[in-house]
Amino acid sequence: MTDKIDFILTWVDGSDPDWQNEKRYFTKDNSGDNRDIRFRDWDNLQYWFRGIEKFTPWVNTIHFITWGHLPSWLDKDHPKLNIINHKDYIPEKYLPTFSSHVIELNFHRIEGLADRFVYFNDDTFIIKEMNESDFFLQGLPRDIAVLMPSINNFRNSTGTIVSNNMEIINTTYDKNKVIKKNLSKWFHLSYRKYLISTLLMIPYKNFAGFLNQHLPNSFLKKTYEELWDSEYEVLDKTCHNKFRDGRDVNQWLFRYKQLVEGKFIPRNPNIGRTYNLTNDNDDILNAIKNQKYKMICINDNDKDPIKNFEKEKDLLIEVFQQILPEKSLFEL
Repeated sequence: MTDKIDFILTWVDGSDPDWQNEKRYFTKDNSGDNRDIRFRDWDNLQYWFRGIEKFTPWVNTIHFITWGHLPSWLDKDHPKLNIINHKDYIPEKYLPTFSSHVIELNFHRIEGLADRFVYFNDDTFIIKEMNESDFFLQGLPRDIAVLMPSINNFRNSTGTIVSNNMEIINTTYDKNKVIKKNLSKWFHLSYRKYLISTLLMIPYKNFAGFLNQHLPNSFLKKTYEELWDSEYEVLDKTCHNKFRDGRDVNQWLFRYKQLVEGKFIPRNPNIGRTYNLTNDNDDILNAIKNQKYKMICINDNDKDPIKNFEKEKDLLIEVFQQILPEKSLFEL
């Protein structure tokens, strides 16, 4: 295994008329998750690249995955940038796709992908200096093994997808044997308050769920290859869905596999935090401005519909500009 660490970033330009037309065509009679909120753009992607250049200059290659469109400001010739179209790595039988699950489940097929990589959604940002050891240590992903109850959210299918993941984990692994084998990783002191959750879930026979921080996840390419070998049918079925569907599994399944097999090194959960965008985003703005965490996820959701999208977008851009005012070499 090499020491190289790659980053993967996925992005969609929801304003692209060609993409909209294709999405509209396949939306007909489709019951999957095709809400517009899943595709709207906050126009802050340049700050993702600025954060990478400033805070993680050691990254080997950035694999930038898109439907085919690119930001007008992006320097396509940057030596660390590998621009990838869906058709460059996703099997033709799954295309076109408008599901993040299909895009995520096939990462291992990317030509030249390093054995170790970190997956970023376009709403996850690095806002403070980070080292390779924040993502990988002793050749293993850094992660957090915390048991949690499963809370279904049938409105957007996330809960049922987690349940689908857990069904595979529980039919493949014995919970008690898993925890006993790597006791120090499941009860690591760095988890702090989250240890209570794990203790409360110990009496139950099966894994109910795990803590999901919605932050960039570290993966071994081998994990992908092994899971495709052992669970081809369920992964193949998910990849045939054009939109996110409650019958899917997602990239968390690969992470869960690494957790239950002990193929990770514990890290402090306070390395990052997820925020949901609402009509009052002062906490998010302050966290960015004060660089409170190393990583942050700014999650767009419809639980508290944003009344003035343009205003909130401008406020977010303004605070990013305060900590990352200079253009990166990824920008023209």
